[in-house]
Amino acid sequence: MGKQTRAKSERGKGRVDKTQMSLKLRLVLGMLTALVLAFAGVFVPAGSFRFWQGWAFLAAFLIPVVFTFVYFYLHDTEFLERRLRTKEQITEQKLLLKWGKPLYIAAFLLPGLDYRFGWSRSLVGVVPVWLTVLSLGMIVGSMAMFFWVFRVNRFASRTIGVEKGQTVITTGPYSLVRHPLYTGAVVLGIFTPTALGSFVAWPVFVLVIPFYVLRLKNEEEVLRSELPGYAEYCQRTRYRLIPFVW
Repeated sequence: MGKQTRAKSERGKGRVDKTQMSLKLRLVLGMLTALVLAFAGVFVPAGSFRFWQGWAFLAAFLIPVVFTFVYFYLHDTEFLERRLRTKEQITEQKLLLKWGKPLYIAAFLLPGLDYRFGWSRSLVGVVPVWLTVLSLGMIVGSMAMFFWVFRVNRFASRTIGVEKGQTVITTGPYSLVRHPLYTGAVVLGIFTPTALGSFVAWPVFVLVIPFYVLRLKNEEEVLRSELPGYAEYCQRTRYRLIPFVW
């Protein structure tokens, strides 16, 4: 029996190691893909590596992303597994992603094109350095908000649904608004254009915000019906997205 127990234990460890290696591989591939796409999305439209706002933005955005993934790989791999799921099961969410993702991609490409063709310079004026720096600070702040949410709520998945063992989170950023991840996403969207030195791209980024609003409203319907205590939480925490506004 002792040998059988040890053999089972070793097989169990082997399965865990394979799972960990699989997660590590997916994380490495995912981060490398994100790096390539981010650099391409910024510098290919710009047509130049002299686009200093692009370098600053990528640093403000990607360094926190890498830090977050490394932190949770070391401290909570189950959370990372949830964050790596991307396949939505709810029809409304599939439709929102179908229409919202192309708009977001187009918005992200615009600042580089603006740098190349000088649309903001000719139509509005150059984005002042102080506004770019402020916007970069807000980018870092939005990334810090994401990390805070992830620390507080380990069920903060990229897809909508309720999992076994999930409970209502009422502390941290959830004591201020019901959907702090979307709050951070809105801040990120509002300040990305000026962080990249573009006024022209700003209205397109603003068009993405209604998709977050529709997404969170549908998410609330799911949580109210499937997550015990969520309806009561909504009564206590009035604001969905922006404190003292909505």
